Parts: sequence; C-alpha cells; structure tokens
Amino acid sequence: MRFQFVLSEILTGLRRNTAMTVSVVLVTFVSLVFVGAGALLQMQIGALKDYWYDRVEVSIFLCTDSSEAPTCIDGEVSQTQRDAVVAALQAPPLDTYVQSYEFESKAEAFARFQEQFADTTIGAAATEDQLNESYRVKLVDPTDFDVVAQYFTGTPGVEEVLDQRRLLDRFFAVLNVFTLVAGGFALVMIVAAALLIATTIRLSAFNRRRETGIMRLVGASKGVIQLPFLLEGVIAAVIGAGLASGALWAAVRYGVQGWLTSTLPLFNWISTREVFVVAPVLFGIGVLLAGVSSVVTLSRYLKV
Repeated sequence: MRFQFVLSEILTGLRRNTAMTVSVVLVTFVSLVFVGAGALLQMQIGALKDYWYDRVEVSIFLCTDSSEAPTCIDGEVSQTQRDAVVAALQAPPLDTYVQSYEFESKAEAFARFQEQFADTTIGAAATEDQLNESYRVKLVDPTDFDVVAQYFTGTPGVEEVLDQRRLLDRFFAVLNVFTLVAGGFALVMIVAAALLIATTIRLSAFNRRRETGIMRLVGASKGVIQLPFLLEGVIAAVIGAGLASGALWAAVRYGVQGWLTSTLPLFNWISTREVFVVAPVLFGIGVLLAGVSSVVTLSRYLKV
C-alpha cells in the first residue's frame, strides 16, 4: 500500500511538472555528456601515449656540408666520427638505456622525406644532399632522452639530437586543454542541473502543499512525505544519465570506431568498452546530484 502511494505521488509530481522535468533531464544529459566526454578523452590520451611512446625514437642527426653547428666545424661527418657514435651507443653507460638503433643514410632519409611531402613545394625543392644522415635510437625507457642528449652534446660530427617524444608532448598538451574545456562546461552545467532540480522539487512541493498538510495530520512519517519528491529528481537525473551514456556510446561506436578507425587505422583508438566503464560513473553522478539537491531543498521548503 505504501509503495503504491509513493508511486502514485511520483507520477502525479512528474505529470504536474512535465516541462520542468524535461528541462532537468536535458540539463543533466548535457552536463553528463561533457563529463563523459572529458573522461573518454583522457582515456584516449592515455591510449595514444601508450601507443606512441612505445614507438618514439631519439634521432641523432649527423653533420652535413651546410651544417652550422659548432660540432660541424670540420664539415660533413667522417667515418671515424660515425664509428665513435656507434661505439658510444654500444658501450657503458649508454648501452643500458639503448634498446636498439639503426642507421639512416641520406638516400633513405630523402626517400622518406619525399614520401611525406610529395606534391608539395618543399618536397620538389629538396635534394638528397640537404638531408642528414642519422641514427634512430629506440630507448628502453623513452623518458631517458636527456641521458642520450647530454652525452652527445658537443660530440664532433653530431649536429643535433632530437627527441620525438617532445613533439608528441605538444600534441597531448593540446588534447589536455580540450579536456579542461570539457570539464569546465561540465561543471557549469552540473551547477545548472542542481539548481534546476532544486527549483523543480520546490515547485512540486508548493503545488502539493495541500496533500502534504493532510499527510501530516494523519501522521505520515517524514520519510514517506519526502520520498516521492526525492525520487522525482532521481528519476529525471537517471534518465538524463541514460541518454548521456547512449549518446557517448553512439559517438564512440560510429564516430571513433567507425569513421576515425577507418580514416586513421594506425592509431590506437578507444572502443565502446571504455563507454561501459564511464557509464556507471555518470549514473552515480546523476543520482548523487539529484539526491543532494533534493535533500537540501526538502529540508528548507518542506518542513515536516
């Protein structure tokens, strides 16, 4: 009997405040989409880091005739200087940091350059002699770049030591900015959702003040009176969380796994599995948001 009463009160409240309930659902949906998008973006950044950091190399560029570095004062790198670089990579202390290395000649560098910049002005103007010979070094731990860089700083025949990881860090920094922006929007929308839920509960309590008064007179407990109002907000928030989870699933399924995976197959993209990890968090946030907003509002505007 008590369950039927609570259910009827919930349905009555939702029917009387349909517009406000829909507004709560939509605001909760938007806010949780931003929360979920931020979480998925961080997962994607982590996946890309694992993928690329495992493949990044340290490039030791050797001197050419046109190099202006102080270490290239004698002109193009000599065979003796090449051998010195190889010996350093194979001997302590660098051998403990180096997993593998390979030599790239000018011809190989030029072929790769033409492949990357084909049909461009810079590709058409470049010549093989302008490119550097290099050693591509794969480290056991990519974060140990500074050890290699410091060792070869000032080494005759070495023009520059370049860490590909630092180029990737700029890319990941941009992605982190997008995550912060999504988090900022999510925070604003969550505050808006909390205020809207509180307003909806307040209006619902005001519209049913007569029924509430009668329930007080017949001795209904505080919990029985407040529960329908509380569940109204929770139901609206749960619907919003469900819509947000569905939207994120569709975006990953058809946007990331569908379009991005076929367009850029070399990247390690997130899948719908990550959405199922984030979805319970979104439902938890929605329920907590509605619960806290409802309890605070009921304690102020529904004295029992």
